[in-house]
Amino acid sequence: MVIPVQFESIEEIRAIQRLACAADEDVFLHSPDNAIMVDAKSFIGLFTLDFSKPVNVVTESPYVIHQLTCRKT
Repeated sequence: MVIPVQFESIEEIRAIQRLACAADEDVFLHSPDNAIMVDAKSFIGLFTLDFSKPVNVVTESPYVIHQLTCRKT
């Protein structure tokens, strides 16, 4: 599943990294143009993305999907 997310703070970025570490399934963050794909568990890798724009969270983890969809409401 692909979920577009706009992160507003470093704490939100840290939260997605913690969610990814807690999930059994893979969690990736993609740039809007899909040119960059980063494993969300890699805090260093997250620095390659431009968070001033929405990024796509790509996962099949029911846990992560639930957490992100609850965040949006």
